[in-house]
Amino acid sequence: MLEVFHEHQDVFQLKELEKICPKSKGITPMSVKEVLQSLVDDNLVRFEKIGSSNYYWSFPSQAAVTRKRTLEGIEREIESLKRRKINNGAALEEAATLRTGGAEREKTSGRYRCEGEDPVRRHGGGPQVQGM
Repeated sequence: MLEVFHEHQDVFQLKELEKICPKSKGITPMSVKEVLQSLVDDNLVRFEKIGSSNYYWSFPSQAAVTRKRTLEGIEREIESLKRRKINNGAALEEAATLRTGGAEREKTSGRYRCEGEDPVRRHGGGPQVQGM
């Protein structure tokens, strides 16, 4: 349907689009209004209510500007995420260098572990079930 706007480069009312779109683009007449509303919601077609009439239009230059703005927004978001990744990596490295007691923890945990012995078996096995 967007092609209809770009081919004709004109302003349309809903009734005109309901006549043109089924013939030229094969869109069922019942779904023209829904498709048009989704294009308006996506900012691909402009809409203006003047008096009691609704007018719809979209020009190729307008579509290019919309795509350019979307691309610029995505590029800004990518740059922001890259900076955030770098900051998080630096914070992670700093936290790793500040972490102390690694060797002490290894010694302490070794004290409670017997080499080659299963701790569950050493203390009499798992839970005992009575009455079976």
